[in-house]
Amino acid sequence: MIATEPKASLKGGEFLIKETQAAQVFIPEEFTEEQQMIAATCREFLEREIWPRLNEIDNAKSPELISSLMDKAGELGILGTSVPEEYGGFGTNFNTSMLVAEVTGAGHSFSVALSAHTGIGTLPIVYYGNEEQKAKYLPKLASGEWKAAYCLTEPDSGSDANSGKTKATLTEDGKHYVLNGQKMWITNGGFADVYIVFAKIDADKNLSAFIVERGYEGIAMNEPEHKMGIKGSDTRQIFFNDCKVPVENLLSSRENGFKIAVNILNIGRIKLGIAAVGGSKEVINHAVRYSNERKQFKTAISQFGAIKHKLAEMALKVYASETASYRAGQNIDDLIEDLKGQGMDDASAKLKALEQFSIECAIMKVHGSEVLDYVVDEGVQVYGGMGYSADAPMDRSYRDARINRIFEGTNEINRMLVVDMLLKRAMKGELDLMGPAMAVAKEIMSIPDFNSDEEEGIFVAEKKVIRNLKKAALMVSGAAVQKFMMNLSNEQEILMNVADMAIEIYVAESVLLRVEKLIGIQGEEAVALQKQMALVYLHEAVEKVNNAGRAAITSFAEGDELRGMLMGLKRFTKIEPMNLKDARRQIADAMIAENKYIF
Repeated sequence: MIATEPKASLKGGEFLIKETQAAQVFIPEEFTEEQQMIAATCREFLEREIWPRLNEIDNAKSPELISSLMDKAGELGILGTSVPEEYGGFGTNFNTSMLVAEVTGAGHSFSVALSAHTGIGTLPIVYYGNEEQKAKYLPKLASGEWKAAYCLTEPDSGSDANSGKTKATLTEDGKHYVLNGQKMWITNGGFADVYIVFAKIDADKNLSAFIVERGYEGIAMNEPEHKMGIKGSDTRQIFFNDCKVPVENLLSSRENGFKIAVNILNIGRIKLGIAAVGGSKEVINHAVRYSNERKQFKTAISQFGAIKHKLAEMALKVYASETASYRAGQNIDDLIEDLKGQGMDDASAKLKALEQFSIECAIMKVHGSEVLDYVVDEGVQVYGGMGYSADAPMDRSYRDARINRIFEGTNEINRMLVVDMLLKRAMKGELDLMGPAMAVAKEIMSIPDFNSDEEEGIFVAEKKVIRNLKKAALMVSGAAVQKFMMNLSNEQEILMNVADMAIEIYVAESVLLRVEKLIGIQGEEAVALQKQMALVYLHEAVEKVNNAGRAAITSFAEGDELRGMLMGLKRFTKIEPMNLKDARRQIADAMIAENKYIF
């Protein structure tokens, strides 16, 4: 048996080598009444202020409309959920801020402006600012009086952020840094009052970060970019030409900017993933309603099996992504509380916890953004010809969704980060991957144990499937490490195969645990549909793990090693067949009857 551990002792990435119990995970059904009221406030704001004005927002010729909507969000407290109470915010826990990100994620261009302000624009000061900086900036950022933007990307530095060329030079009197450089793709650039700007001081190897106010001299910008989607989001190039920044506006310490950028991006990644879930749910609402309204051959198209298949697949992928996101969010919250209990201050505890679960943050960024892309693509298909019309909602959803696989590090970069971070922790002795991997290698050479376990309870067979999927991932990754050693980083295709295995394992396990916990609370009959979703998702995960594993193995193994590993992969990706068609129809029928996403 794989050992189980208390909540807060779990480490990032340990899901591959340790078994989690249902009691250890947080599920969305456990949100408190207060948290649900916050979510309701956010949704009412979208219904009242955003959704009726989506065309106006997209066609706005200036950033004034988005800025004014941010003001209204500020009045409701939506901008201050992650800001400590002593600076005018609400100081909510991480999963509550995730819930806000989910609901507002259905706000199209507005949600991009909102997340840029509340996340990458404000959090660097929350986590890295000194007391003077926090007191000066956070109250106005929490209220919306000031808006924030984040200036990291440059024309020649996208994924390789530390290669930026923007320079900062200390003046002779030691009172200012003079910034010179160019930043691009800056969300909120046209109306932000505060910019978090990354630059290298003199000949430093690493970036430093600065708080730059709009009123400082030497700041210029281009007109808004013309983009494929999120057209209402104000995105610009910003130029710093001998921009004098007071020395007291250096954020944290010299050359700590790259670490700031990495840690803030961890937050951005998992929140992007959960925001994609919010967007996906609204797309499903549209698709279900349209399928009930649209008739062909005198029958609502919602009654056709092909449409039911689409609706069910959309729903179960979203349900799974939501589940895994909040599982990771609660792991972060638990570790924050554990670290604070050990005497660590609030900001340091949050940064440490986010760094610890950076693997899960990257996983959920990839999964959530790709689920959204799947959902909007199928949404267009459900609408048929109307899906291609700019007068129907799928046009905007389809275009707006595409950026999410690029935002916060491309999905390719995030996939490679997942494996890179796992292996680095293993090499440092923080994560024992090689021990379990070697055990799996020995198991491949042994005779399979066909004796059934004496375990009792829910999902006994399915949990065995999850354990075997983990063995498959350990087998492939362990063999790849032995084959390529330090050159594995050059084998990007294999890294992405292994990442796909890890992603599907994490999400499939998460949804099983959620449903198991729900059954314990509500009874099996009450959550029969959720159980079907968990089972269908697991079957699909098994197939994806098998395909990714085969692609990796055939990339580097030969002869007897190839045959042995393929046999091992076949052994570790077995699952008892079930009637997936009927399960999907039950899921779809329930939504069709309610005329919306119901989970």
